[in-house]
Amino acid sequence: MTTTTQTSIEKRPGDSVLRRRDIEEAMPESLRAVCREHPHVFDYISGLPLSEVGMPEYVPELTRKMGDSKQPNYIYPAHFKGVFIHVLFSNTDVRHQYIPIEPSTEGLKDLMQQMEVKLLALRTKLPRIDPDGDKQAQLLDILDLVVSVDAQASKSSILDRNVGFLRKGGPAVPKLKVTKRELDALRYLFVRDKLGMRVMDPLMQDPYIEDISCSGTGNLFVEHKIFKSLKTTITFSTHEELDEYVIWLSERVKRPVTNKKPIQDTVLPDGSRINIVYGRNVSRRGSNYTIRKFSETPLSVFELLEFGTLNYQMLSYLSLAIGCGMNVFVSGETASGKTTLLNAVTTFIPPLAKVVSLEDTPELQVPHKHWLREVAKAAGADDTSGAVTMFDLLRAALRQRPDVIIVGEIRGKEGNVAFQAMQTGHSVMATFHAASVEKLIQRITGDPILVPKNYVESLNVVILTSQVKLPNGRKGRRLTGIAEIVSYDPVAEAFSFVESFKWDQTKDVFEFTGYMTSHVLENKVAPRIGISVHKRQNVYAEMERRAKILEKLHKEKGVTGFYEVLEVLSKAQRQGLF
Repeated sequence: MTTTTQTSIEKRPGDSVLRRRDIEEAMPESLRAVCREHPHVFDYISGLPLSEVGMPEYVPELTRKMGDSKQPNYIYPAHFKGVFIHVLFSNTDVRHQYIPIEPSTEGLKDLMQQMEVKLLALRTKLPRIDPDGDKQAQLLDILDLVVSVDAQASKSSILDRNVGFLRKGGPAVPKLKVTKRELDALRYLFVRDKLGMRVMDPLMQDPYIEDISCSGTGNLFVEHKIFKSLKTTITFSTHEELDEYVIWLSERVKRPVTNKKPIQDTVLPDGSRINIVYGRNVSRRGSNYTIRKFSETPLSVFELLEFGTLNYQMLSYLSLAIGCGMNVFVSGETASGKTTLLNAVTTFIPPLAKVVSLEDTPELQVPHKHWLREVAKAAGADDTSGAVTMFDLLRAALRQRPDVIIVGEIRGKEGNVAFQAMQTGHSVMATFHAASVEKLIQRITGDPILVPKNYVESLNVVILTSQVKLPNGRKGRRLTGIAEIVSYDPVAEAFSFVESFKWDQTKDVFEFTGYMTSHVLENKVAPRIGISVHKRQNVYAEMERRAKILEKLHKEKGVTGFYEVLEVLSKAQRQGLF
């Protein structure tokens, strides 16, 4: 697996003779400061065809508006110190380029090999790694045993730096002499390869990356929060190289792929979800994998609002529905933002509620302190009885007296138990794979879920989310509708449901189509918040009042963070304001 910085850029002869001072003078001060602290960034920039692409702009943080740029040319820092990312426009490809800029020096590969040889010679004398301690600090301490800084090291050849290197059985192994910059690069590379994801690590460290995709030999692709689909300069040149990396990756997560078991679906150490397919027997283009990045802090409802996913009225509606214990499904196609939305709206669950979540792969993050997180377990290779299924977890959850049950995704017979839980008064939230209410009902009542049709009306609210094309031509995620299931007619075998909100694609606005006609607000929510049946339409005034509170919290008070939203809403609830 290799990474290149010039894979699709052609240098022009005039660029190679630009003097260092000329390049520095052409830089804005912010970029010049970065280059002074991180010389490898200057080395990278000096290798660009600047007369063609122009001087990159350094931005400490990206903004959503940058995604509208037709010719992006931005350098920004990744999460790991010393690693930067260059997003550069491409005139020859439909996708722009994603180029990691990592600490490096000339001859770094040879230095790394020499260091590994010395560590191998000392392997019986090296301290053991404490798995409960700071692994990175321990690794760097080990590296320091065989490397020392010498300002004159760069004037010596690799062989000269190893004069006196003795056999394993001989005296102490002399240290490898390196410059300060070489040491920084070695330390980065050592940690990256031993604890990280090797050459793919910058992508894992970048907080703006949502998905990483390897489709076989060739370049990796990423889905970027700002710039959407990008082509990286990280490549697999041969099937052998790709297979070797995929095997290493699967062993890294203790779910090795083999010819007999070529597919694994599991999580990485940081919580990211990964699907691996090994070998050309099952994948004609060769081994492949897809990583859905894990975010330590989920997006909040206000951050989704800033992205245009929904509006304050919809937030107010959902706060009433979820706060009053309605059963809610978030439904949509793959990569439509179902789990992201479900995570965000959990902040509307009453703060004193006991929440139990059930998942195949842990992706949900609930801000409540009284949260039980259950995860299904696959059977071992030689153990068919050790599996714990979603069905098993859901049955167990019903005995734990939860106020709210959240199911990561309903796909099988656990859906039947979920609807039984609704029948017994439990509040259930879940994601589901269906693009419309009609298709959702069709799948729920069909094989293998087989929910009785008269149970379906227990599901109160269906939120439809989708990845759509916006009026400006860009892609985005929107709540395309919120529907309420009203009833089931056993004679006609028909379901009735109403649309509360719908998205207008031509204007990119949301319409409250359920105003004065909402079944859930008038018949379910109003009685639970103390509004009498004769004045049930007052619930719309309450909804507008809440919408104004949410807007004030967001715009005037600056409340944005995921956990901050729950804290503020809990305080407002105690004061009787929400």
